[in-house]
Amino acid sequence: MERIEFEKIVARAVRDVPEKFQTKIKNVAFLVEDEPSAQIRRREELEEDETLLGYYQGVPNTARGDYYGIGETLPDTIIIFQKPIEEEARGDLAKIKKVVEETVWHELAHYFGMDENAVRRRENGTSI
Repeated sequence: MERIEFEKIVARAVRDVPEKFQTKIKNVAFLVEDEPSAQIRRREELEEDETLLGYYQGVPNTARGDYYGIGETLPDTIIIFQKPIEEEARGDLAKIKKVVEETVWHELAHYFGMDENAVRRRENGTSI
């Protein structure tokens, strides 16, 4: 899939986030990259056969104090990785859209302060 097509899918997934969450998303840049960089792979201690579909980097919304944003503040980033998503979806357009939507939600959950275990529990429908 061409990058521009994939970026449109990501943009639509971000745009489709319900308004009650949209209004709380501040200072976040959504990016598309082919796959996780060597630096991200090291930081996340990924094995050779492991990858990521998305990655959040920044100060979670719940950790932003009164002084957050005073002065120059770079945006947080949510990176959506095209190649791993296409592989996960086996190139099927409908599945790519679904995986992108799920990945955007997953990374936004991190932005809203949920750690990986909490996000996974929510995705699996368990509470503890």
